Amino acid sequence: MPRPLRVGVQLPEVERLVPWTEYAAMARAAEEAGFDSIWLGDHLLYRDQRGQRGPLDAWTLMAGLAVATERVRLGTLVACLAFHPPGILARMAATVDELSGGRLVLGVGAGWNPVEFQAFGIPFDHRAQRFAEAFEIVHGLLNGRTVTFHGRFHHVDEAVLLPAPTRRVPVMIGSLGERVLRSTLPHADAWNVWYADYGNDAEGFARASDRVSAIASDVGRDPRTVQRSACVLVVVDRSSRERPLDEVPPVEGPPSRVAEALRALADAGADEAILVVNPITERSIRVLGDALAALE
Repeated sequence: MPRPLRVGVQLPEVERLVPWTEYAAMARAAEEAGFDSIWLGDHLLYRDQRGQRGPLDAWTLMAGLAVATERVRLGTLVACLAFHPPGILARMAATVDELSGGRLVLGVGAGWNPVEFQAFGIPFDHRAQRFAEAFEIVHGLLNGRTVTFHGRFHHVDEAVLLPAPTRRVPVMIGSLGERVLRSTLPHADAWNVWYADYGNDAEGFARASDRVSAIASDVGRDPRTVQRSACVLVVVDRSSRERPLDEVPPVEGPPSRVAEALRALADAGADEAILVVNPITERSIRVLGDALAALE
């Protein structure tokens, strides 16, 4: 019997310093454990009470993981469209998709962390409008079109991806913002919501999903054609404090409990769950493989 939903796992972001060899080992463990996808956050710099830290570049890592794995889909959770000129980001996405044999999911968002924008000289104002303009360019290029666009913030003249992408890369929008959703839902293949934004339970996910359905209908999109994805905070070892565990009630307990929570999300309309794990290690990924088996 097939699983009621696809299940992915987010690899480390800024929980700790992680070398390439560990990323590769975790990605291979995810394939072996039966996960459907692996995901990377896209950040430049964090400064908070834990100090200053930053991950390896998401796109360079994604290219490495594309050749280090064979089966799992690879996704950005989510790529900030402000970090690169939109035409260049579309080229990067098409190249990673080619390296992976057509396994990329391009998750995109407008960004939220002012520290990294300021540190790297990236404008933080008018984020929704900047995002909407960038999205139009990225979406057009990845659909194989020659794009000319002159907006307030972005300009391209007869931009085209060459060599041409071998397929249309699916795009996932990671946002609950109404302006961002209105600009993307006419075109996006999927929508994702972070665990803290819906409460990490099936009821909260259903409410957030209903909001997306209402906006999709309002912009002329059949809500049934939008795939639904939820990030889920899962605790494997509470003694580790890689992530704050007081924002929302995490999913924790034996594999059967994790499987139960995932089934509830599927019943609430989720097509995919992306596990955000505390701690995120190769061991945690293999432990959660038992939850995947319990889903089947």
